[in-house]
Amino acid sequence: MDDRTKVDCVANARALAPVITAAAPRIEAGRELPADLVAALHEARLFRMLVPRSLGGEELSPIDYVRAIEEIAKADASTAWCIGQTSVCSTISKCMKREVAEEIFKSNPCGVLAWGPTNNAKAVAEKGGFRVSGVWPYASGSKHATWLAAHCFIYEPDGEQRRDANGKPIQKTLVVPRERATFQDVWHVMGLKGTGSNTYTLNDVFVPEDYAIGYHALNPAERREHGPLYSFTIYQLFGSSFPAIALGIARTMLDDFLALAKAKTPTNQTALLRDNAVIQSQVGVAESQLAAARAFFFAAWDEIWQAAQTGTMSIDQRVRLRMAASHASREAREVVETVYLAAGATAIFENNPFERRFRDMHAVSQQAQSQFQIFEAIGRHFLGLPHNSRLI
Repeated sequence: MDDRTKVDCVANARALAPVITAAAPRIEAGRELPADLVAALHEARLFRMLVPRSLGGEELSPIDYVRAIEEIAKADASTAWCIGQTSVCSTISKCMKREVAEEIFKSNPCGVLAWGPTNNAKAVAEKGGFRVSGVWPYASGSKHATWLAAHCFIYEPDGEQRRDANGKPIQKTLVVPRERATFQDVWHVMGLKGTGSNTYTLNDVFVPEDYAIGYHALNPAERREHGPLYSFTIYQLFGSSFPAIALGIARTMLDDFLALAKAKTPTNQTALLRDNAVIQSQVGVAESQLAAARAFFFAAWDEIWQAAQTGTMSIDQRVRLRMAASHASREAREVVETVYLAAGATAIFENNPFERRFRDMHAVSQQAQSQFQIFEAIGRHFLGLPHNSRLI
């Protein structure tokens, strides 16, 4: 039994916020998290939030996890994105062989797993393992990762693609030490610059069979960790990380605007910005949007987390969680756009707190799980149709 004292990662994230905020210019300029900040994040146990307790992790509830991500995002979105991405990646340890999981997460106190999405990579079966070749883009947090995952279609030695009983191509997730990969420096982007989400390549790399699990750890039969946290898929956890980041960005940007409105007298005017009736109405709407979106998001998590602890999660609860997550992302983006426009020319200067957060928010909103099309699957559910979405 693990009797270690639980770490309050939400409090740690809040306490570390001034350090993260101070590092933001270096994060932006260097297009990665600086080594001293990475060390501080490890010290605060923020890379260990979703790692199983049996592997020396914190195994937080998803609710505490998204609260911590929100706090980090208030300070810097790129930092929150890196923590969120690699934290969710770590949950596939629930299906790893014990020795492999310990090698990645327990033997190295700074062990971090990162990955990029599948890009038609292939793993050819051979004696004792697989010969892997492929390219994986958008590998957020990979600059400070120690291991990478390679999501691959499986091929037989004769070149025939391996398929399941229904004729569907079989995929697996294989893990390799980071040094086996070659990286391409492609992350020259508008927002979330500090995530270092570059592309990596594996070329004819042998991966032992023990280092392969079912694709994205979605096979319940492979589970070795049975805590309620690990009943959630990576899609549900990733899909909640992004709105938590969006809510954090919007909260800080709105707070910064409130401070500006109390001090700024617009050009050719005599009254403070806060005395403008339009601004007052915009602030009222923005505060309402943000409070409502956040309340819905956490209410959905409270409900489904209670169900997860008793093994009674329903499809309605899963749809409600996806609704709340997608809604929070959209509402947070609208708040950021309102604030950016209301701040006027002040918002366009790099030395003011609006420009970077505006760019970061619009990078967050481009992620597939933030797209409007997700509402189609939600609508299909309410119309009595199959949702046909792995995101739910």
